[in-house]
Amino acid sequence: MQQQDVRMPIERRKTREIRVGDVRIGGDNPVVVQSMTNTDTRDVEATVEQIRQLAEAGCEIARVAVLNEGAAWAIGQIRQQVSIPLIADIHFDHRLAVMSLEAGADALRINPGNIGGRKNVDAVVDAARAHNASIRVGVNSGSVEKALLDKFGGPTPEAMVESALGHVRMLEERNFFETKISLKSSSVLHTIDAYRLLAGRCDYPLHIGVTEAGTLMRGAVKSSVGLGILLWQGIGDTLRISLTDDPVKEMSVAWELLRALGLRYRGPEIISCPTCGRTEIGLINLAEEVERRLEGVTDSFKVAVMGCVVNGPGEAREADIGVAGGRDKGIIFRKGEIVRTVKGGAKLLEAFMEELDSFLAERKKG
Repeated sequence: MQQQDVRMPIERRKTREIRVGDVRIGGDNPVVVQSMTNTDTRDVEATVEQIRQLAEAGCEIARVAVLNEGAAWAIGQIRQQVSIPLIADIHFDHRLAVMSLEAGADALRINPGNIGGRKNVDAVVDAARAHNASIRVGVNSGSVEKALLDKFGGPTPEAMVESALGHVRMLEERNFFETKISLKSSSVLHTIDAYRLLAGRCDYPLHIGVTEAGTLMRGAVKSSVGLGILLWQGIGDTLRISLTDDPVKEMSVAWELLRALGLRYRGPEIISCPTCGRTEIGLINLAEEVERRLEGVTDSFKVAVMGCVVNGPGEAREADIGVAGGRDKGIIFRKGEIVRTVKGGAKLLEAFMEELDSFLAERKKG
């Protein structure tokens, strides 16, 4: 007997709404996917190319590191050539924040407490207000002030929250509220606890992420666990999957995470069964080839790649289109109904690709 799919809707935390360029964050808006370039921002051509690749893969906001004046002024040229908003990532030097906004940055990522005294904070807030820019107050476990480390005995979730709220108060004192907050730790559990605490103490939108998460596999697992728990509890208005890898790879992890929670959908969902002793076709290769064929497709539908012609169509009957293979035989099905039988395992991939092209053409026609 097939189990009924009963889903508990996620009740999102209510926050105020802010904007990063033309992207709205918080309020009733969907969770926004972000990333950060790893190019030298002064290399305009390389940075533009990477942002274009990110946008094509589903990135909605890109952050760039601003290490010096050359990087700040490069933002102007970059902004003219990309379609998604840019956030300037600033550490310590308030002048770079002001220059970046004047050059065309849509938002800043700063810690108001480490850019100097009152005059410096005033200058940054005045520039943000003049350019209709928002500010992300970003606190990492490694950036917590010494006084708070001493008070809480280390970079605990409580220390991170106090640090963030202290920085935010500097902006509130200047009647600036176009703010979102991030608290990042390399510890999944500390990250979860910190955001839970913060969510109960303010209504600002939150940017969530696990920092220094690691390479592709480890980073994807740590980020998905931490962010998945937070999103399931309604916490998180924008996110980044941080990977020690090409940032474009962060996009597929982010969108699969959002899909798994039923929050957003982009591109086809590909389901495939694990191999076992009954598998008589090259299922792994078949699934990988299907994934490659569907790269760049943004339409949302379900594709099944199954290793058993007996149970495959039934187990994947909700798939819009699917393939199942056995010894020297394969079948192609739509919504559980067989539409084509293929003799010869070597011909199965080619036949399925033909059927998949036909399926995509039909969807394009509407």
